[in-house]
Amino acid sequence: MGSDTSATENARIAESLLGSAVGGPRGTRRRTRFHTLRVAAVRRLTDASIEVTFTVPEKLRDEFGYLAGQHVAVRTVLDGHEVRRSYSLCRAEDAGGGGDGPRTISVAIKRDQGGRFSTWAQTELRPGDRLDVMSPQGTFTSTLADLDGAHVAGIAAGSGITPLMALAATVLARSATSRFTLVYTNRSTTDVMFLEELADLKDRYPSRLALHHVLSREQRAAPLLSGRIDEDRLRRILDSLVLPDTVDEWFLCGPFALVQLCRDTLDDIGVDPAHVRYELFTTGEAGRVEAPSGRAVQVRADEPVHHVEVTLDGQSSTVESPVSAHESILNAALRVRPDAPFACAGGVCGTCRARLVEGSVTMTENYALEPDELERGYILTCQSHPTTDRVVVDYDV
Repeated sequence: MGSDTSATENARIAESLLGSAVGGPRGTRRRTRFHTLRVAAVRRLTDASIEVTFTVPEKLRDEFGYLAGQHVAVRTVLDGHEVRRSYSLCRAEDAGGGGDGPRTISVAIKRDQGGRFSTWAQTELRPGDRLDVMSPQGTFTSTLADLDGAHVAGIAAGSGITPLMALAATVLARSATSRFTLVYTNRSTTDVMFLEELADLKDRYPSRLALHHVLSREQRAAPLLSGRIDEDRLRRILDSLVLPDTVDEWFLCGPFALVQLCRDTLDDIGVDPAHVRYELFTTGEAGRVEAPSGRAVQVRADEPVHHVEVTLDGQSSTVESPVSAHESILNAALRVRPDAPFACAGGVCGTCRARLVEGSVTMTENYALEPDELERGYILTCQSHPTTDRVVVDYDV
């Protein structure tokens, strides 16, 4: 089965699905907001990861409807400082209770070395605790209008499995003839998140789910599945296990190096980039400090400034941003609109996405926006810096 759907058409399908997922008009996008949710369960997955399940009150069911592959931002205060992190939803929506919307949502949190929030969550988070959770968002979702006979492939590393868990379960459940091939790489068996759930999914769909665990530090019976995935190993995996000519849609999720290797290799063998969707959990820049958000900036009367106008929830606000400050649109916006949406502030999650209506900007990093979104004028406000005297951005579009 082949598909000649363009990137623009993919975006149109995705946005219409996002609208219908929350009961909104066709083609609309939901305004994301934080809501306080109760932690229903904390379950150990591996020595370094947990699954956290939140209860969704009846009144918020519509707000927390989602598509497989989407993510939520989580917010709390640690040592007097607000901390935000973004995590993919790891269960298919039907697993959350069905009906008009999920009764629970679940995310997986893996401890990062030196990670402030992830370390706290591993050691301190308990059932009954309450956290601020943003309504789901993201376009790391399937755009296939018809899953009958479709073959979807995913390549994940480590905690990159979380959105692919939901995607695989959804693709396989919604058509009796769909197939999913998953290549999942870890250091060893003890590092595999959702090991039992993946085995159960394989038992449920033995002929339609192809599951390949690649372990870099543990010997497997098949030499091809033992060792780090480099270009040579990836090409052999594709040739013998995935068969790219049969794949209709690709999902890549993990650290920057692996995702970029997969993108480059797929492009080299002729896979249309419009059929490849990717999501990063890290940018690959060691020691990179996330952009400050909401830092104080003093405007002197005699210095040149950029005039930044922000529209959010139908209300427009203007703030002056000193040229010498070199601050992001997000940082300026937060001074007049502290409710401006953001999570990672590193150009990865896409939470701060807005449309550039007037003026021009330079974007430092972009790991979240698709090419067609850029063509339509969307920017990541956390990474965008004004280059004209006046800049107007709209979060509502």
